[in-house]
Order: sequence, then C-alpha cells, then structure tokens
Amino acid sequence: MTRLAEYFELTKPKVVGLIVFTAVVGMFLAVPGMPPWQAIVFGTLGIGLAAASAAAINHVLDARIDARMKRTRHRPLPAGKLSEKQASVFAVVLGLLSMLILALAVNLLTALMTFLSLIGYAFVYTVYLKRATPQNIVIGGAAGAAPPVLGWMAVTNTIDPNALLLFLIIFTWTPPHFWALAIARKDDYAKVDIPMMPVVYGVKFTRLHILLYTILLFIVCLLPYFTGMSGLFYLFGAVMLGGGFLYYAIAMMVRDKPELPMQTFAYSVNYLVALFAFLLVDHYL
Repeated sequence: MTRLAEYFELTKPKVVGLIVFTAVVGMFLAVPGMPPWQAIVFGTLGIGLAAASAAAINHVLDARIDARMKRTRHRPLPAGKLSEKQASVFAVVLGLLSMLILALAVNLLTALMTFLSLIGYAFVYTVYLKRATPQNIVIGGAAGAAPPVLGWMAVTNTIDPNALLLFLIIFTWTPPHFWALAIARKDDYAKVDIPMMPVVYGVKFTRLHILLYTILLFIVCLLPYFTGMSGLFYLFGAVMLGGGFLYYAIAMMVRDKPELPMQTFAYSVNYLVALFAFLLVDHYL
C-alpha cells in the first residue's frame, strides 16, 4: 500500500485534478446539451493519464534539483522511496495507455494534441525552458492551458474559437499563479540555479508583473461574456473572482508581508476552479 502511495504521489494528484476538471468543463461547454458519455469517460481518463504521465516524467527529470529544494526533497525519488527506472517505466505506461484510450475510444485529433501537450510540459518546459529563461512559465504555460481545449476536442473532434478562449484564460492565469509561488520559494530556486523571475529580477519586479498579468487576466475573463459564449451569471462570477485576485496582487505591491505570496497562490487555485464552475453553471442556465 505504501508503494502504491508513492506512485500516486508521482502523478501530482492535485495538479492533475485541476487539469481534469478544466478538461471536463471544456467537454460540457462544447455542446448545448449533454456530451456523449463515451467522450466524457474515455476523454477524461485519457487526458488524466496523460497529465499523470507528464507529472511522473517531471519527477524523473527534476529529481536532482528536487533533492536540494526544501519544498520537494521529500518527493519519492529524492527521498529514495522509488528509483528513477521505476518512475520512468510508470510514466511510459501511463503515457501509452493515455494515447491508446484517446486514439481508439475518443478521436485521433485529441490523442495528437494531448501527446503534444505532454511533450510540451514534460520535456520542452522541464528540460529546456525551466532552466533557460525567467519567462519559462509564460512560454511553458501553453502546455498547461491545453486541457479545456482537449476536452472540447474529445467531444467535437474540432478546434473551436470558444475553446481557444478557455485556453487563453488559463494561459493568462498561469504566470501570476506561479510567480506568487516563486516569490515564496525564491531561495529554493536560487539554490538550484533555476532562473525564476524573482531570482533573476527580484521580488519587487515580480510583484509588478503579477499585478499586470492579473489586470490582463481580469480583462480576458470578460471575453466569454462579450463574445456571447456566456451570460450574466458568469459575468458576475468573473468580476467578483477577478476583483479578489486583484486585491491580492495589489496587496503584494503595497504590503511586504511574507505570508501574502502563498495566500495569493492558494487564492489563484481556488479562483480557477470557481471561474470554470461559473462557466459550467452558466452554460446550462
């Protein structure tokens, strides 16, 4: 049972849960009524397994730096609870299962785009971008923003402009979400020479960019209403939630409290869940 728990930790279940949730919302937004059950079941399973595979690959590729960071040194690989070979085999099996399920039970377009998303996060971001530029999370955020588009494609087998709007929301959300964590873990990233923005340009500069991106996010999240994709119920939620995010971003600019970055990070996660919940409920009103 303990070994199973270690493998489960490799999948980053909280992150994968958020990915799957946004993908499922994308499925329901893709059609006026209920999506086909096959798309929901097999699409969710395939996308979830791909996300879990990418997370496990990330554990393998980051094992050496994880061992030196306070936040990650107790993960299964740096703690010696699993070997890199075991984690690698686990990741490959999950990835292959994901592609088989999506290709055979959903559609080839979803399988292909899910594979590209997996490669983008597990290799392009983790191996290159993360270590190459302070803009790593901005560029690499494209892979993390794909799930609602993948969910939409699982139902319709097409890439729809409204699905790309969901992509844009998560793409814009990712930098202020992650930079808040990067401020809180600045010393850890500096220790392992990962050029996160607060390490390279300082905390004050990063706080400014969190605020600017949060303003941009507020505007982007109004687009579903103004394009006719969503109604007044969603607009109310977007304004209310966006106002809360702006509060935290401004608070970090004017108050130098050490707990604020992690509070902002926590709010950003709840923000995205609640925003997509408003999208889903509004769709059926």
